[in-house]
Amino acid sequence: MQQLERLIEQAHTLATPSGAALLDSAEAEVARDMQICNACRYCEGFCAVFPAMTRRLEFGKTDIHYLANLCHNCGACLHACQYAPPHEFAVNVPQAMAQVRQQTYVSFAWPGALGRLYHHAGLTCAVALAGGLALFLVLLQWLAGPSGATGNFYDYFPHHMLAALFGPVFSFAVLALGLGVRRFWRTISPAAPGATEVLDAGQAVLTLKYLDGGHGHGCNNADDAYTLWRRRFHHFTFYGFMACFGATVVATGYHYLLGLHAPYALNSLPVLLGSVGGIGLLIGPAGLLWLNLHRDPRQGDVRQRPMDRAFIALLLLTSISGLLLLPARHTTALGPLLAIHLGVVLALFLTLPYGKFAHGIYRTAALLKWAIEKRQRR
Repeated sequence: MQQLERLIEQAHTLATPSGAALLDSAEAEVARDMQICNACRYCEGFCAVFPAMTRRLEFGKTDIHYLANLCHNCGACLHACQYAPPHEFAVNVPQAMAQVRQQTYVSFAWPGALGRLYHHAGLTCAVALAGGLALFLVLLQWLAGPSGATGNFYDYFPHHMLAALFGPVFSFAVLALGLGVRRFWRTISPAAPGATEVLDAGQAVLTLKYLDGGHGHGCNNADDAYTLWRRRFHHFTFYGFMACFGATVVATGYHYLLGLHAPYALNSLPVLLGSVGGIGLLIGPAGLLWLNLHRDPRQGDVRQRPMDRAFIALLLLTSISGLLLLPARHTTALGPLLAIHLGVVLALFLTLPYGKFAHGIYRTAALLKWAIEKRQRR
């Protein structure tokens, strides 16, 4: 007990090594928690955070950013911790990590001004973008004049117009995410990964390995009862998104490589992939929203909930409006519905580098760093 008390006192005045910048309050709290956890080590088998923690005797800014993004916020360590609130040490690793994790998305974001704007008004930005872009497309369609109910999207928005709208937006999202995670990677890892490390990290990402609580029973959500539903809903969301993206890629290939133009038959690959993806993006985000509404506030940063829910809402609106396009194919509702769907999708891609989606990219980089550290340990 005396050793832990000394560690706490040291953590309150902790500075990063060799003249680096001092820690802010959120980073200092993670450093304090990690020093206490390093002395205890009860949770060492829970996830990748704790074995990575044991490789360090002190925790500078770089270490804290790395560990915060390695945390999957499963909540298992909070309920297992003998020093969690109401204990006087008040160790809450998931909450402290969540606060720092959000800071990394802002500090490494490109352009930085957009990262700060979304951090302070994420919900407002998401709603304003989706509503504004949808209204713009509805007005654009209205100015173009009425179109017959042919079921062809290009009768409402020509292919070249869609390419001109989505090409720059998609390129911007990829560029912004790429530059942000590149800066993050250069900060946390001077070593380059090999094929083995890439496969190791890829397996952890694709299976959501660390959303099982470290014991296979799952996460804690509303209380100390374990549940695998958070992991399952994340799977629905991730693979639903990938299926929708695959539908777009296949349709692009059909158009440019095979000369096959939309609309496609209901049993065609683009429609099947889009339908499966839309259902996944309906089940996953709806489930994650339900869990978010019922989650114990100690298991994260409640200030981030509006931003998290804004991202979930955009995913739900994307899936609902996309799925409704099929039954509305040969009706007069297709035009306005298509405009709303495209506006929501544009807003989703514009906010991807700054909202909840970014955590998956940064977490992948942290898992890759952990794979390198395991190789070095061996």
